[in-house]
Amino acid sequence: MGHTLTVFTPTFNRAYTLHLCYDSLKRQTSKDFIWLIIDDGSTDNTKELVEKWISEELVPIRYHYQENQGMHGAHNAAYELIDTELNVCIDSDDYMADDAVERILSFWEQNGSDRYAGIVGLDANQNGEIIGTKMPPGLTASKLSDLYVKHKVKGDKKLVYRSELTRNSPPYPVFPGEKYCPLSYKYIVIDQECPLLIMNEVLCFVEYLDDGSSMNIIKQYKRNPRGFSFFRKIAMQYAPSFKDKFRECMHYVSSNLIIKNYGFLKESPCKWTTFLATPFGFLLYCYILNTHKATVLKSK
Repeated sequence: MGHTLTVFTPTFNRAYTLHLCYDSLKRQTSKDFIWLIIDDGSTDNTKELVEKWISEELVPIRYHYQENQGMHGAHNAAYELIDTELNVCIDSDDYMADDAVERILSFWEQNGSDRYAGIVGLDANQNGEIIGTKMPPGLTASKLSDLYVKHKVKGDKKLVYRSELTRNSPPYPVFPGEKYCPLSYKYIVIDQECPLLIMNEVLCFVEYLDDGSSMNIIKQYKRNPRGFSFFRKIAMQYAPSFKDKFRECMHYVSSNLIIKNYGFLKESPCKWTTFLATPFGFLLYCYILNTHKATVLKSK
């Protein structure tokens, strides 16, 4: 029997925390899901651990190992492999609410159709406090970008997508020597097709570990300028307001200065705004280059 939902988990050397997700999947009140683990080049005992869980036969598990490509490369692999109607990403240090699968599937059965890209639900920390804000009451569907810009929603949310859309939108580009491209690239592309249904309920419990990507954004920015520059070009085209477009252009300029690509104006899809944003992009570039030095001085 085919399953309706794939829960996918990209993981890299996280054997010490992966059991939280596994335990939460064993507790699910609905068994209509498969767990897809994308092992992005782990060198710890992830493989042995997962093989042990597969042999327990308590949760249907698919395990895929690949050379390390970074989070977006792991997402690319997942979206190619997923063959269920819906998918949701649960990171390696997060776990699902015990009835999350059941709630997602019954909500989708009642409200879902190909007019919607999927469902957006809430994340909470491990004490059950909502990350950021709840969704506006009375709002039944919205594009993800509108939620943040128009409706002033804050914080990470849990995204359940129709697999047809995640599979058919272009993959994240993988640049040599870089390990990150903002995941919201896909979400922006899918946003242009149809809105998400809103589910004002906690689907996932998250922990921001120090080695998680949210904690290391400046480091990410310096190490992956091509991935960020690619993302900014998409983000500026679909920015919901001039202010947002200007900010994306500013970041685009600074990422290109990091890689010494001085033809960035010619390559920009929004040349006039990029031109206006260039001095501010230069200041941002200076700030990013110096911020590491500042933190080193502070910690002394």
